[in-house]
This record gives sequence, structure tokens and C-alpha cells, in this order.
Amino acid sequence: MADEAAVQNLLKDIRACTACADDLPHDPRPVLRASTSARICIVGQAPGTRVHASGIPFDDPSGDRLRDWLGIDRDTFYDESRIAIVPMGFCFPGLDAKGGDKPPLKRCAKLWRKQLFETLGKIDFTIIIGTYAQAWHLGTERKKTVTETVAAWREYMPSAITLPHPSWRNNTWLKKNPWFEADVLPVLRAEVAKRV
Repeated sequence: MADEAAVQNLLKDIRACTACADDLPHDPRPVLRASTSARICIVGQAPGTRVHASGIPFDDPSGDRLRDWLGIDRDTFYDESRIAIVPMGFCFPGLDAKGGDKPPLKRCAKLWRKQLFETLGKIDFTIIIGTYAQAWHLGTERKKTVTETVAAWREYMPSAITLPHPSWRNNTWLKKNPWFEADVLPVLRAEVAKRV
């Protein structure tokens, strides 16, 4: 495990990264938070348009819903000494033809992910949000769909839990899967409360 100065130097390098500049519709702006003392790590897809503008992860309605799911306030959520936020892609990848976010660029994970996670030695609970994060962090343990993977959340405990993306685009999913709020969220909140 690296010391905090080494982690902060690595974060400085990541935030200065321009490796994907030619593949982005805007200037690179890597957005992540981490510290050697964090016990929780939230791994999601990539920043959206609002997060790209603010430089603050989950600084949007999805973040409001995620904080509600976790049972914590903004101050706790953004306390990087307690919670690391490490998306699969650190920069906003742009929008697709339907107005949704494009997938995170794969180069980002290849360049930085292993090195960063090797420095975060106190993480003992990973919150894995959405398809891309589930594919990376669960590998062959991932099920065929996000729904199946989230439904199998008990299989990944106590070190991880799987969630759908907290986006408004998933309102229909939440209505079709009431077990998520009834069964998963109480456990998620209890696990987070133990560590913050």
C-alpha cells in the first residue's frame, strides 16, 4: 500500500492525463476522488455532462439519488478520506446519437485502474454501479444482465455490492424491481454506516 503522498501524486498524474484527447469531443477533465484512508469505493461508468462541467463526481440528480440510496449526506459522500469515487472512465466520453452518454473509453482503465487500486489498501467495501463497472470488477462472476447481477448482490457480499445506475433513465427499472429498494438498500445503508 502506498502512502498518502504517493496516492496524491498518482491522482495528480491522472488528473493531468490527456491520453484520450483525440477520442473526446472536448478537452479531457478526469474526475475522481481517492485517499489511502478510504474504506468505501464507489465505481461507476464515467462522468456525465454536469460532472464534466463541475469537476465534482455525482454532482447531478443521479448523485442525489445515490446519496439517498447510501443514506449519507453530501459532506460525508465527498469526504475522500472515507469514500473513494473511481469511475471506469475518468473523463466524460460524450453523447451518443440518442442523447445518452457514450460508454467509458477503455484506455483509461488500462492506463490507471490497476495502479490506482494497488494504492487504495484500506478499501473493504466496493459499490459497483452499472454494466461497465460490473464487467471490470466482477469478471466471470458477473451475470448476463445488470438486473441479474444486481439480483445476485448477496453473492458479492461482504466486500462488494452491485447497483443499477441511479440515473432517472432507470426509473422504469426501479418500478419493475421493487425488491431492490426493499432488500438491497437497507443492507447497503447498513454497510456504509459501518464504514463512515
